[in-house]
Amino acid sequence: MRSISTPDELQRLHFELSAAELRQLPSDRGREVAFAGRSNAGKSSALNAITGRKGLARTSKTPGRTRLLNFFRLDAGPALVDLPGYGYAKVAAEVRAGWDELLGGYLKKRRSLYGVIVIMDCRHPLTPYDRMFLDFCRAARRPVHVLLSKSDKLTHSERLKTLRTVERALAAQSADFSVQLFSAQNGEGIDAARAVIRDWLGLAATMDKKSPGNKGKDSGAHE
Repeated sequence: MRSISTPDELQRLHFELSAAELRQLPSDRGREVAFAGRSNAGKSSALNAITGRKGLARTSKTPGRTRLLNFFRLDAGPALVDLPGYGYAKVAAEVRAGWDELLGGYLKKRRSLYGVIVIMDCRHPLTPYDRMFLDFCRAARRPVHVLLSKSDKLTHSERLKTLRTVERALAAQSADFSVQLFSAQNGEGIDAARAVIRDWLGLAATMDKKSPGNKGKDSGAHE
């Protein structure tokens, strides 16, 4: 298992509120980083691993269960936002329409949003739903950092092949898109993802330079 540095400020994040409608969003202040991904891609597990808070975001074996925008704030400062999972076909059409309105409005209009972390299962990246979401982020001019989750499920050569394929696809879409390998299970890429988020949130880097952890070449960090 790769070493994981202490998340410091991110570990002090606390639940602020859940919003089912745009009018319920907190005041548009400070900086926010949103977590998005196809249902069952490991979004909640990634958020918990990066913040070092095991139960910060609720994980569920039922895809499509997250139906709200959940805000986790650091004191009175920056926040992480857990977005509803997208692309789950069994969710009723009227519910999906509500999610689309909520997500679309947030991504298009939120001034505090500095970037979006998109989680994709590394065994099935760039699904049609993933591509649609990336297209939306590009149109909204939102920077995106992709985490290829569950990388522990692939061999080393398979991980690198997938990483390079997704790198090329993202580069063709936007210079503001980047990607890395990630596993909440064995810790791969957690430090690299944390560094991106801290930068977007405007937090000073406090990672121990003597213990670079998993930010080496195998993490697949693409900056």
